[in-house]
Amino acid sequence: MKTDHLMHIQFTPDRSLQEQIREHVIDNIQRGVFGDSALPSCRKMASMLRVSRNTVVLVYERLVDEGYLYSQERSGYYATEEARKKCDISVGVQQAATHLPNVKPALFWRKRVKTDLDKQRNVVKAADWQQYPYPFLFAQPEHSLFPLAHWRECGRLAQRSSVIKDWISDSVDCDDPMLVKQLQVNVLSKRGISAKPEEILITVGTQNSLYLLADLLVEKGTKVGLEDPGYPDARNIFSYHGADIEPLRVDPQGVKVSSQMAGCDYVYTTPSHQVPTNVTMSMDRRQKLLDSAEKNDFIIIEDDFESEVNVVSQPSPALKSLDSNGRVIYVGSLSKSLSPGLRIGFMVADANLISEVRKLRRLMYRHPPSNNQRTCALFISLGHYDTYVRKLKNSYKEKWTLIRQLLEQHMPQCVTDETLGGSSFWLRLPEGMKAGEFAQRAQKVGVLIEPGDVHFMHPERESFSYIRMGFSAIDINMIPAGIEKLATLLEPDGW
Repeated sequence: MKTDHLMHIQFTPDRSLQEQIREHVIDNIQRGVFGDSALPSCRKMASMLRVSRNTVVLVYERLVDEGYLYSQERSGYYATEEARKKCDISVGVQQAATHLPNVKPALFWRKRVKTDLDKQRNVVKAADWQQYPYPFLFAQPEHSLFPLAHWRECGRLAQRSSVIKDWISDSVDCDDPMLVKQLQVNVLSKRGISAKPEEILITVGTQNSLYLLADLLVEKGTKVGLEDPGYPDARNIFSYHGADIEPLRVDPQGVKVSSQMAGCDYVYTTPSHQVPTNVTMSMDRRQKLLDSAEKNDFIIIEDDFESEVNVVSQPSPALKSLDSNGRVIYVGSLSKSLSPGLRIGFMVADANLISEVRKLRRLMYRHPPSNNQRTCALFISLGHYDTYVRKLKNSYKEKWTLIRQLLEQHMPQCVTDETLGGSSFWLRLPEGMKAGEFAQRAQKVGVLIEPGDVHFMHPERESFSYIRMGFSAIDINMIPAGIEKLATLLEPDGW
């Protein structure tokens, strides 16, 4: 078989040339392009791909080490027999797949799945949101702020032979002791929380923490009080596990402490920045909530959401730090402050509860990836996390201040309660305007916002007039024009 055919790769800048060439060669081997003939020489391959000869040499030598190629003196490189056998198998599978009979839709699955998750209401974001000039979306990062070089450095340090031995083995149900220590010293301490290692569990984010708690503590008939409006996935998770949800109203001081809580087994709250209104729970309200928990024998699940990004005052101490009776389960996350894709969260609670949650976690996924835990631990220990959070806070403060001024100037009728920061604004549209329709019209002019009705347990007419406007992802230079476009849509002729 001739191998002097033209080979071409559309290289992308986000991956190394060697990696892309290696994949291309393996793909050609698996498709039987080379058969038992020699591959193009290093010099010829380099000329076709317009890369250096040394780059191709390194790729070929790596493929030899991996068992895809073998070198024959004065003849060249050939695909190994084992690699060609894999090719025959894959071709056979593909051929078999093309001769499968027409398969009817498996309708019986609807009867076997125990619940219909499609009925849950969730926040929906445009998949191509990055293509829009004015993405006022919540929980999406500003990529330019992430300290990529420092994260790579920590990843490299985690790969040292002296460190790999700490995390390469299966840890069964244990967490990286270095990360637990860093959380104790450099994260929880800033929230006023003192916790022993046996009182801390690493999870793959806040949602995972809530799911573990619901799976362990909730059964049909368990009453869970949730802020209303509140975090949709907390409602979805506890409802999925059979809980009776008690909606708890929110005012400018946070969740209202009322007689409704007396019948609750658990109360979930976001005191640092209430989701979605962003109000911060006052110190007086925090103490009243703790007193009510003790008096009425319920447990508080504290989601310490966006605690680091108060922009006009110092953060209030966590509820957990004020708890003297062991009634607060604290869940936090590095995903929101560091990176949503990192999926590192943590839970702090009584050691007996953590022990039981750890056993349940082992049945699900044993523990979060140890190498990610160690990389994160190094990132915190070297001071990069604190530096990044300060940079993030400064960015949020600058954007928050600008947006607040622009809202007062262009959309004063939409401003709701005064907040201390966070990464979004909770706005109410003028009477008669529906948030869903408003968001669709905004999208047509390049502005993305989120309708707020999903945050209400029982959507009513008034809930359809709220919108959530995040600002973590949008370039600060694009904010004025984006808000001016929104303001235009508020005018009668803007519709």
